[in-house]
Amino acid sequence: MNVSSPVVRAYGLVKEHGQGESRVRAVDEVDLEVPAGQMLAVMGPSGCGKSTLLHLLGGLERPSGGEVWLARRRVDTLSERALARLRRRSLGFVFQAFHLVEELSAAENVELPALLAGRSRREAGRRARLLLERVGLTRRARHLPAELSGGQRQRVAIARALANEPLIVLADEPTGNLDTTATRDVLRIFEDLRSAGQTLVIVTHDERVAATADRLVSMRDGMFVDDTRLAGTGTGRLGDLIGLEG
Repeated sequence: MNVSSPVVRAYGLVKEHGQGESRVRAVDEVDLEVPAGQMLAVMGPSGCGKSTLLHLLGGLERPSGGEVWLARRRVDTLSERALARLRRRSLGFVFQAFHLVEELSAAENVELPALLAGRSRREAGRRARLLLERVGLTRRARHLPAELSGGQRQRVAIARALANEPLIVLADEPTGNLDTTATRDVLRIFEDLRSAGQTLVIVTHDERVAATADRLVSMRDGMFVDDTRLAGTGTGRLGDLIGLEG
């Protein structure tokens, strides 16, 4: 994969909420390019616009102004139907609240995006087994979400986000509801994905999450205030930050 090729691009991106004097710009004239294979962390105080930015990049919200591109396709002008199809095929989402289907097993939750994208049940099942093995949950494949710990549910959500081999994974506070042990497990998965060349954009308050990234963008009042290439990332630095060995 060409690391210099942008997978996501945003130009003059604006998102406004409210009307008249109560109007607020959650995202204010943001420009961003995320090359293929890069892991980008977005940090900032609560209410700075980082989650809104992620939703705009993933087509979960429509911008008030500006442009969003996924690979060479403009996203913000698509119809709702085309946008839903694009999300199913090209984007993987990981949320703080997991958003698993409670009536489905772990394996069925991971299979669901592939089935919605039109893949056969056999192919979806094979992919789910591989992904659950990748996140260390082979023995929990038939368990319902209520039978899993918070960290296990988040690992299922990550596996589900990878089901359709997306161009980019978008994660919104993926460790916000997790204890230290579960956070460690999720960070190891993100580090593995980063090392394998998966493109990720992760919104977080957690410096431990940001430490796994190639690049850190800081937001305040809807704008970027810093954009830094990170040095010393990887499992060694990650271990220092979360108290792991080596």
